[in-house]
Order: sequence, then structure tokens, then C-alpha cells
Amino acid sequence: MALLHKAELTPTKLELLAAWLPTRSWYDGPAAPALERVAACRFDDPAGEVGVETIVVRAGDGPLLHTPLTYRDAPLAGAEQWLVGTTEHAVLGKRWVYDACGDPVYVAALAGAILTGSGEALEFVEEDGRAVPRTPAMSVRGTGAATAAPSVAEAAVTDGDPALLAVGELELAVARVLDPSADAGTRLVLHGSWPDLAGRVVLAWVR
Repeated sequence: MALLHKAELTPTKLELLAAWLPTRSWYDGPAAPALERVAACRFDDPAGEVGVETIVVRAGDGPLLHTPLTYRDAPLAGAEQWLVGTTEHAVLGKRWVYDACGDPVYVAALAGAILTGSGEALEFVEEDGRAVPRTPAMSVRGTGAATAAPSVAEAAVTDGDPALLAVGELELAVARVLDPSADAGTRLVLHGSWPDLAGRVVLAWVR
């Protein structure tokens, strides 16, 4: 499950992404985008230490952009190139925000969802010392039927669209610019859907 706090972030996630996206080779949009959050959901970190969020954003009438993020309370060693920025959380303090493709906790969660057919984490918001459930703004689901997912200590990452994540003999592809009309075929994939989307969209797959 994902336990969330009602707290301000300074700068916000969208402000961090607005500064980071124009530095990406796969981004084709304004240099100072005004981003809208379209949909989002969380994955579980079994250790309960890293926040793992799948976010879909859009700049104006541009395409849907898939920007998964992880949130940590300390820098991730060796991951400087994947750092989106830092932010101050009103409850948790300073947080290091990473492009999740470069974070092994996200890679493990993604591989697990795709291969085992699982989906997003249950979300709870802390209110007055109580964990109050809330409905995620996005639903994701893998198409696999494995009973277990591989452990991930590290992954070799190639940035691009898609981003390629190599874990041993397994290679995952993460779509950056989403195409709701794309056909997944028979591949093992992670689908995403939300109320305003007709049907579902491919977020990631096994190559």
C-alpha cells in the first residue's frame, strides 16, 4: 500500500518536471511548459522506503507524456544522471526526485507488475493519525501470469523513447510519449487507464 501525506511540495512535482522535460531528447514541446497532471498512481516498495509514482502529464494540447518518478530521503548512489531535482516536503523534509527508469526500486516494481499481472498499490491518505483510503487517479495492470518477479539490484538503462531497462536477460521498454491508438499485440505489457481515456494505453512492455 502507499501511505500519502497531505502536504505541500516546494517546488511541486509539475514544476520539477517542467524544468526537466526540455532536457530530454524525446521531448518535443515548449521550452517552459505549463504542465497538466492527467493521471497518476503508485507502486509499492516492499521495503516501504521509496515513493514510486507513475505520472502522465501533458503540456497544452501536446501528447501524453509518461514520466514515472521515485522519491527518496537521500541521494541514490550512482544515479546523478537520473535526478530530476530536489523538493521540500512539508512533512517528510527534503526529497530527492528521480526519473524512475534509473531507480532499481521502480524497475523491480514495473517488472513485477508486467510479469505477474498485478497493478497499482492501494492508496491511503494520512488524516489526523488515521489512514484514509482513496481511489487512485489511474489504474495499471500487467498481462503476465508468473508467480514471482525477478529481483533487481541494478539495471542498465538506455534513455530514449522508449527507455530500455536491461535486467539480466530481461529487457523492459518504457514508453515516454504515449499513443492511445497503439496495439500491444501479444507482448507482455503494462496497460494504463483513467476515467477520461477511451480504452487503455500501453505504458511499458517486455521486449
